Amino acid sequence: MNKLSLRPTGMQRTHILLWTSALLLMGCENSTGQTRKEMPATKDTMSQYDHSKNPHYSMTDTKKLDVPLSEWKKILPADLYHVAFEKGTERPFTGKFEDRKGDGTYTCAVCGRALFDAHTKFDSGTGWPSFYDPKSEESVEDHVDRELGMVRTEVVCSRCGAHLGHVFDDGPRPTGLRYCINAVSLDLLETKP
Repeated sequence: MNKLSLRPTGMQRTHILLWTSALLLMGCENSTGQTRKEMPATKDTMSQYDHSKNPHYSMTDTKKLDVPLSEWKKILPADLYHVAFEKGTERPFTGKFEDRKGDGTYTCAVCGRALFDAHTKFDSGTGWPSFYDPKSEESVEDHVDRELGMVRTEVVCSRCGAHLGHVFDDGPRPTGLRYCINAVSLDLLETKP
């Protein structure tokens, strides 16, 4: 008598692993269970975090940082550290800046580096803030990302190396690019009218 085997084959296990990884990537929630502390806007800056304990945070210094992960882990909030240095992803449609309109400069929430001009932000419908061009060629760096069984282009802050998100070639003119960025990785320096 043959027994029906419910054990998946090697190929089926691979597909299950890929689909599970993709679902986790799209629905990844902060694994620490902690929530972001809202920080009141000071002057023209909308920040999600209190940067007073971060000696590396500067909106004017562009010198490349070489900070050990152990130090970043001590000074950054858990959700920001998770996204920035463990390459986490926030859940779509949950970020502070996803629907934000207006003038200003989006900066790195880890180090303060200017990343994107608000004029390049557009509604991609993906649930994450999207931009079609970085603030300058020096603002971000691109790296090949082969995780989760696919090849993508990861975007990191050029100053501190923090993971920001990914860039895709399905954006609007004039560049045709879509920088899909985790809102948790951003602060906003607003320009008042």
